[in-house]
Amino acid sequence: MTRENFVTTEWLAAHLGDPDLGIIDASWHMPATGRSGAAEFQQAHIPGAVFFDVDAIADRASGLPHMLPEARQFAEAMGAMGLGDGMRFVVYDSHGLFSAARAWWTLRAFGAKDVRILEGGLPKWRGETRPIAQSSETRAPRRFTAKLDPAFVLEREQVHRMLEQPTAQIIDARPSDRFEGRAPEPRPGLRSGHIPGSLSLPFGEVLIDGALKRGPALAAAFAARGIALDRPIATTCGSGVTAAILALAVEEAGGRFAGLYDGSWAEWGSRADCPVETGPARPKAG
Repeated sequence: MTRENFVTTEWLAAHLGDPDLGIIDASWHMPATGRSGAAEFQQAHIPGAVFFDVDAIADRASGLPHMLPEARQFAEAMGAMGLGDGMRFVVYDSHGLFSAARAWWTLRAFGAKDVRILEGGLPKWRGETRPIAQSSETRAPRRFTAKLDPAFVLEREQVHRMLEQPTAQIIDARPSDRFEGRAPEPRPGLRSGHIPGSLSLPFGEVLIDGALKRGPALAAAFAARGIALDRPIATTCGSGVTAAILALAVEEAGGRFAGLYDGSWAEWGSRADCPVETGPARPKAG
Protein backbone atom coordinates (compact mmCIF):
# COMPACT_ATOMS: atom_id res chain seq x y z
CA MET A 1 0.00 0.00 0.00
CA THR A 2 1.30 3.44 -0.90
CA ARG A 3 0.92 6.54 1.26
CA GLU A 4 0.82 8.93 -1.70
CA ASN A 5 -2.23 10.69 -0.27
CA PHE A 6 -0.52 11.71 2.98
CA VAL A 7 2.25 13.88 4.37
CA THR A 8 3.74 13.62 7.84
CA THR A 9 3.82 16.34 10.46
CA GLU A 10 7.60 16.39 10.03
CA TRP A 11 7.24 17.12 6.31
CA LEU A 12 4.72 19.90 6.87
CA ALA A 13 6.79 21.52 9.61
CA ALA A 14 9.73 21.64 7.22
CA HIS A 15 7.63 23.27 4.48
CA LEU A 16 5.65 25.87 6.42
CA GLY A 17 5.88 29.11 4.50
CA ASP A 18 6.54 27.56 1.08
CA PRO A 19 4.88 29.98 -1.36
CA ASP A 20 3.39 27.20 -3.47
CA LEU A 21 1.86 25.34 -0.48
CA GLY A 22 -1.77 25.77 0.50
CA ILE A 23 -2.62 24.45 3.98
CA ILE A 24 -6.33 23.84 4.45
CA ASP A 25 -8.19 23.30 7.72
CA ALA A 26 -11.36 21.42 6.74
CA SER A 27 -12.64 20.71 10.25
CA TRP A 28 -16.36 19.95 10.39
CA HIS A 29 -18.59 18.51 13.09
CA MET A 30 -21.97 16.80 13.08
CA PRO A 31 -24.69 19.37 13.86
CA ALA A 32 -25.74 17.58 17.06
CA THR A 33 -22.31 18.18 18.62
CA GLY A 34 -22.84 21.94 18.81
CA ARG A 35 -19.24 22.50 17.71
CA SER A 36 -18.13 24.92 15.02
CA GLY A 37 -15.13 24.19 12.85
CA ALA A 38 -14.88 27.88 11.91
CA ALA A 39 -14.89 29.03 15.54
CA GLU A 40 -12.31 26.44 16.54
CA PHE A 41 -10.13 27.48 13.60
CA GLN A 42 -10.00 31.02 15.00
CA GLN A 43 -8.87 29.64 18.35
CA ALA A 44 -6.12 27.36 17.02
CA HIS A 45 -4.85 26.30 13.60
CA ILE A 46 -1.64 25.43 11.81
CA PRO A 47 0.23 28.61 10.80
CA GLY A 48 -0.61 29.75 7.29
CA ALA A 49 -3.76 27.61 7.05
CA VAL A 50 -7.04 28.82 5.58
CA PHE A 51 -10.44 27.50 6.63
CA PHE A 52 -12.43 25.36 4.18
CA ASP A 53 -16.09 25.55 5.19
CA VAL A 54 -17.64 22.25 4.10
CA ASP A 55 -21.16 23.64 4.46
CA ALA A 56 -20.53 26.97 2.71
CA ILE A 57 -18.43 25.75 -0.24
CA ALA A 58 -21.41 23.75 -1.45
CA ASP A 59 -24.56 23.82 -3.53
CA ARG A 60 -26.82 25.39 -0.93
CA ALA A 61 -29.78 25.52 -3.32
CA SER A 62 -30.05 21.72 -3.51
CA GLY A 63 -31.79 21.29 -0.17
CA LEU A 64 -29.25 18.61 0.75
CA PRO A 65 -26.27 19.08 3.08
CA HIS A 66 -22.89 20.14 1.66
CA MET A 67 -23.44 18.90 -1.90
CA LEU A 68 -20.71 19.65 -4.43
CA PRO A 69 -20.98 23.19 -5.78
CA GLU A 70 -20.75 24.10 -9.44
CA ALA A 71 -17.20 24.33 -10.79
CA ARG A 72 -17.39 28.14 -11.11
CA GLN A 73 -18.52 28.54 -7.50
CA PHE A 74 -15.75 26.24 -6.27
CA ALA A 75 -13.11 28.08 -8.31
CA GLU A 76 -14.24 31.43 -6.90
CA ALA A 77 -14.16 30.13 -3.31
CA MET A 78 -10.70 28.65 -3.70
CA GLY A 79 -9.31 31.73 -5.43
CA ALA A 80 -10.72 34.02 -2.76
CA MET A 81 -8.82 32.02 -0.12
CA GLY A 82 -5.59 32.55 -2.04
CA LEU A 83 -5.46 28.99 -3.33
CA GLY A 84 -4.74 28.59 -7.02
CA ASP A 85 -3.37 26.69 -9.94
CA GLY A 86 0.04 25.08 -9.60
CA MET A 87 -0.08 24.88 -5.82
CA ARG A 88 0.36 21.87 -3.59
CA PHE A 89 -2.35 21.34 -0.98
CA VAL A 90 -2.25 19.78 2.47
CA VAL A 91 -5.60 19.23 4.17
CA TYR A 92 -6.23 18.42 7.83
CA ASP A 93 -9.00 18.45 10.42
CA SER A 94 -9.36 18.59 14.20
CA HIS A 95 -10.40 14.92 14.55
CA GLY A 96 -7.30 13.33 13.01
CA LEU A 97 -9.06 11.98 9.93
CA PHE A 98 -12.68 12.91 9.35
CA SER A 99 -13.82 15.84 7.21
CA ALA A 100 -10.33 16.34 5.75
CA ALA A 101 -11.13 13.38 3.51
CA ARG A 102 -14.17 15.24 2.15
CA ALA A 103 -12.02 18.27 1.24
CA TRP A 104 -9.37 15.95 -0.27
CA TRP A 105 -12.03 14.27 -2.42
CA THR A 106 -13.59 17.61 -3.44
CA LEU A 107 -10.27 19.09 -4.53
CA ARG A 108 -9.44 15.96 -6.49
CA ALA A 109 -12.90 15.94 -8.08
CA PHE A 110 -12.36 19.48 -9.35
CA GLY A 111 -8.98 18.71 -10.88
CA ALA A 112 -6.37 19.53 -8.23
CA LYS A 113 -3.39 17.31 -8.94
CA ASP A 114 -1.32 17.47 -5.74
CA VAL A 115 -3.55 17.05 -2.69
CA ARG A 116 -2.35 15.38 0.50
CA ILE A 117 -3.83 14.81 3.93
CA LEU A 118 -1.84 15.53 7.08
CA GLU A 119 -1.44 12.15 8.76
CA GLY A 120 -2.84 12.36 12.27
CA GLY A 121 -4.29 15.82 11.60
CA LEU A 122 -4.36 18.65 14.12
CA PRO A 123 -4.32 16.32 17.18
CA LYS A 124 -0.96 14.85 16.15
CA TRP A 125 0.42 18.30 15.27
CA ARG A 126 -0.59 19.71 18.65
CA GLY A 127 0.55 16.59 20.48
CA GLU A 128 4.04 17.23 19.15
CA THR A 129 3.88 20.83 20.47
CA ARG A 130 4.34 22.28 17.00
CA PRO A 131 3.45 25.94 16.35
CA ILE A 132 -0.18 27.03 16.52
CA ALA A 133 -1.69 30.25 15.19
CA GLN A 134 -4.84 32.10 16.21
CA SER A 135 -4.98 35.07 13.87
CA SER A 136 -6.05 34.36 10.30
CA GLU A 137 -3.61 35.02 7.49
CA THR A 138 -4.90 37.01 4.52
CA ARG A 139 -3.63 35.66 1.23
CA ALA A 140 -3.76 37.48 -2.08
CA PRO A 141 -6.50 36.11 -4.38
CA ARG A 142 -5.39 33.64 -7.02
CA ARG A 143 -6.84 31.92 -10.05
CA PHE A 144 -8.09 28.38 -9.51
CA THR A 145 -9.23 26.44 -12.56
CA ALA A 146 -11.95 23.96 -11.66
CA LYS A 147 -13.38 21.26 -13.89
CA LEU A 148 -15.44 18.47 -12.38
CA ASP A 149 -14.27 14.94 -13.15
CA PRO A 150 -17.48 12.88 -13.28
CA ALA A 151 -15.57 9.72 -12.32
CA PHE A 152 -15.42 11.00 -8.73
CA VAL A 153 -19.12 11.53 -8.07
CA LEU A 154 -22.33 9.56 -8.47
CA GLU A 155 -25.85 10.90 -8.90
CA ARG A 156 -28.95 9.11 -7.63
CA GLU A 157 -29.84 7.75 -11.08
CA GLN A 158 -26.40 6.19 -11.40
CA VAL A 159 -26.82 4.45 -8.05
CA HIS A 160 -30.16 3.06 -9.22
CA ARG A 161 -28.38 1.60 -12.26
CA MET A 162 -25.65 0.13 -10.08
CA LEU A 163 -28.29 -1.93 -8.29
CA GLU A 164 -28.65 -3.91 -11.54
CA GLN A 165 -24.91 -4.49 -11.97
CA PRO A 166 -23.88 -7.75 -10.29
CA THR A 167 -20.19 -6.83 -9.98
CA ALA A 168 -20.67 -3.34 -8.54
CA GLN A 169 -20.40 -2.80 -4.78
CA ILE A 170 -21.89 0.06 -2.78
CA ILE A 171 -20.33 0.42 0.66
CA ASP A 172 -21.93 2.47 3.44
CA ALA A 173 -19.82 4.29 6.04
CA ARG A 174 -22.60 4.82 8.60
CA PRO A 175 -22.64 2.90 11.90
CA SER A 176 -24.08 -0.61 11.67
CA ASP A 177 -27.20 0.21 13.72
CA ARG A 178 -28.18 2.97 11.29
CA PHE A 179 -27.36 0.77 8.27
CA GLU A 180 -29.56 -2.02 9.61
CA GLY A 181 -32.39 0.36 10.55
CA ARG A 182 -32.11 -0.32 14.29
CA ALA A 183 -31.31 3.33 15.09
CA PRO A 184 -33.02 6.48 13.79
CA GLU A 185 -31.25 8.83 11.44
CA PRO A 186 -29.93 12.05 13.00
CA ARG A 187 -31.57 14.12 10.27
CA PRO A 188 -35.38 14.36 10.56
CA GLY A 189 -37.66 12.97 7.88
CA LEU A 190 -35.41 10.14 6.73
CA ARG A 191 -36.36 6.47 6.64
CA SER A 192 -34.09 4.00 8.39
CA GLY A 193 -32.14 1.29 6.59
CA HIS A 194 -29.82 1.08 3.60
CA ILE A 195 -29.61 0.91 -0.18
CA PRO A 196 -30.59 -2.64 -1.27
CA GLY A 197 -27.55 -4.81 -1.89
CA SER A 198 -25.14 -2.35 -0.27
CA LEU A 199 -22.50 -3.46 2.21
CA SER A 200 -21.77 -1.99 5.62
CA LEU A 201 -18.27 -0.71 6.42
CA PRO A 202 -18.49 1.81 9.29
CA PHE A 203 -15.75 4.36 8.69
CA GLY A 204 -14.21 3.79 12.11
CA GLU A 205 -13.20 0.28 11.03
CA VAL A 206 -10.63 1.68 8.56
CA LEU A 207 -9.10 4.01 11.18
CA ILE A 208 -6.77 3.55 14.10
CA ASP A 209 -5.77 6.32 16.52
CA GLY A 210 -7.16 9.02 14.23
CA ALA A 211 -5.32 7.83 11.13
CA LEU A 212 -6.01 5.46 8.26
CA LYS A 213 -4.95 1.87 8.83
CA ARG A 214 -2.01 0.58 6.82
CA GLY A 215 -1.27 -2.37 4.58
CA PRO A 216 -2.73 -5.73 5.66
CA ALA A 217 -4.81 -4.14 8.43
CA LEU A 218 -6.58 -1.90 5.93
CA ALA A 219 -7.15 -4.74 3.46
CA ALA A 220 -8.49 -6.87 6.31
CA ALA A 221 -11.11 -4.22 7.16
CA PHE A 222 -12.56 -4.63 3.66
CA ALA A 223 -12.31 -8.42 3.65
CA ALA A 224 -14.07 -8.70 7.02
CA ARG A 225 -17.13 -7.03 5.50
CA GLY A 226 -17.11 -9.13 2.33
CA ILE A 227 -15.87 -6.31 0.08
CA ALA A 228 -13.74 -7.27 -2.91
CA LEU A 229 -11.09 -4.68 -3.74
CA ASP A 230 -10.78 -5.97 -7.32
CA ARG A 231 -14.43 -5.12 -8.09
CA PRO A 232 -15.84 -1.58 -8.53
CA ILE A 233 -16.61 0.11 -5.21
CA ALA A 234 -18.90 3.11 -4.76
CA THR A 235 -19.13 4.82 -1.37
CA THR A 236 -22.02 6.36 0.54
CA CYS A 237 -22.86 7.51 4.08
CA GLY A 238 -25.27 9.93 5.75
CA SER A 239 -24.40 13.10 3.85
CA GLY A 240 -21.23 12.48 1.85
CA VAL A 241 -18.56 13.26 4.46
CA THR A 242 -17.51 9.87 5.85
CA ALA A 243 -18.09 8.31 2.42
CA ALA A 244 -14.95 10.25 1.44
CA ILE A 245 -13.01 8.41 4.16
CA LEU A 246 -13.99 5.14 2.51
CA ALA A 247 -13.07 6.55 -0.91
CA LEU A 248 -9.63 7.37 0.46
CA ALA A 249 -9.36 3.91 2.03
CA VAL A 250 -10.30 2.20 -1.25
CA GLU A 251 -7.60 4.13 -3.11
CA GLU A 252 -4.96 3.52 -0.45
CA ALA A 253 -5.77 -0.20 -0.40
CA GLY A 254 -5.39 -0.44 -4.17
CA GLY A 255 -9.09 -0.98 -4.83
CA ARG A 256 -11.29 0.11 -7.75
CA PHE A 257 -13.04 3.32 -6.68
CA ALA A 258 -16.22 3.85 -8.71
CA GLY A 259 -17.40 7.18 -7.27
CA LEU A 260 -18.94 8.73 -4.18
CA TYR A 261 -22.72 9.09 -3.98
CA ASP A 262 -22.89 12.77 -3.04
CA GLY A 263 -26.55 12.82 -1.97
CA SER A 264 -25.99 9.74 0.19
CA TRP A 265 -28.68 8.79 2.72
CA ALA A 266 -29.81 12.42 3.14
CA GLU A 267 -31.21 12.09 -0.38
CA TRP A 268 -31.92 8.36 -0.72
CA GLY A 269 -33.66 8.02 2.62
CA SER A 270 -35.95 10.97 1.90
CA ARG A 271 -37.35 9.74 -1.42
CA ALA A 272 -40.25 7.31 -1.83
CA ASP A 273 -38.89 6.24 -5.23
CA CYS A 274 -35.67 4.90 -3.68
CA PRO A 275 -35.98 1.36 -2.29
CA VAL A 276 -34.82 0.68 1.26
CA GLU A 277 -33.75 -2.50 3.05
CA THR A 278 -33.33 -3.10 6.76
CA GLY A 279 -31.37 -5.71 8.66
CA PRO A 280 -27.84 -6.99 7.99
CA ALA A 281 -26.30 -6.64 4.53
CA ARG A 282 -27.50 -9.07 1.88
CA PRO A 283 -24.82 -8.90 -0.83
CA LYS A 284 -25.85 -9.25 -4.45
CA ALA A 285 -24.95 -12.46 -6.19
CA GLY A 286 -22.15 -12.21 -8.69
